[in-house]
Amino acid sequence: MMESAVNFLNNADIDLFLFFNKYHNSFFDVLMFNISKKYIWLPLYAFALFLLIKKYKIKKALLILAFFILLIVLSDQTSVHLFKNVFQRLRPCYNPDIEMMVHTINLPGSRYGFVSSHAGNAFAFAFLSLLLIKNRNYSIAILVWASIVSYSRIYLGVHYPGDIIGGAVLGIILSIIIYIIIKNSILKSN
Repeated sequence: MMESAVNFLNNADIDLFLFFNKYHNSFFDVLMFNISKKYIWLPLYAFALFLLIKKYKIKKALLILAFFILLIVLSDQTSVHLFKNVFQRLRPCYNPDIEMMVHTINLPGSRYGFVSSHAGNAFAFAFLSLLLIKNRNYSIAILVWASIVSYSRIYLGVHYPGDIIGGAVLGIILSIIIYIIIKNSILKSN
């Protein structure tokens, strides 16, 4: 019973991946490849830091920044060491059953994809920042950003939707834990 449920979910994940991965063109190939890069988003991170400084002043904002760094390291390392290396689920581009149907731009170094580090890191950053900044427009924009970064991984053929969802959940859970620590330490002291 359990095995048939796992097979059903795996097959549904593959079908969803193939549906979303098949829509591509040269413009989006370049766009999605660049969206997946870390350094292109430095202005976004600087803007979030500006908003944190504006709201909490420089001293608290810099302490909060240290927790952001900790959060991203936790998200990134947890996704690799507690998930990818344990589950060893092949990325779509390395899955011999479908690799010939997968549209890819560049093959990643790691063969395993569950959970997506990009999705985990993007949602961790997005969720912690929206909890701290507490601005409706910012919250919507940052969640859209995290979703686009995450979708780019499906577009590029390196993650299934399940990898993305798993990464997003991991990032959100870790961000809530870090937010509670920040709230009970940095934000508690006035």
